[in-house]
Amino acid sequence: MQISNHKVVSFQYTLTNAAGDIIDSSVGGDALVYLHGEENIIPGLELALEGKSVGDKLKVSLEAADAYGEIDPAMVEVVSREVFEGIDSLEVGMEFETATDDGNDIQFVRISDIDGDNITVDGNHPLAGKNLNFDVEIEDIRDATAEELEHGHVHGGEACCGAGDCCS
Repeated sequence: MQISNHKVVSFQYTLTNAAGDIIDSSVGGDALVYLHGEENIIPGLELALEGKSVGDKLKVSLEAADAYGEIDPAMVEVVSREVFEGIDSLEVGMEFETATDDGNDIQFVRISDIDGDNITVDGNHPLAGKNLNFDVEIEDIRDATAEELEHGHVHGGEACCGAGDCCS
């Protein structure tokens, strides 16, 4: 069986930056499992896995645009310390959830700079703007269930997403 749309794929990976430093790895732990063709992983990696089979090993080098995207300056904003009312100590690297301007979506931001009462928050993915390298080994490929196809992602265990009706 080969990787194609609507297949559930399990693979081990090691992610490194352009300097070769390990950023993340599943080796020695649980494989990453995703539903192919549903944009559940970064686009360049999903494209590179298309057509591969169990046991295949590959090295994938991605430009930032095909990974987590380029840095979007519109996602960086300087806000007043007052926005963080009730939080006594702020540090660079802290992450927060915030509602988008329309109030419909949750966005994750992290503090990237502190200058007195001016706090710079960044909504870009921490790996945005970075070229990335993946060492991948395909462990398993199976057909997705009807429920997985309906929901657009892999299900594990007894409940969707760990909470019975999260996908409704």
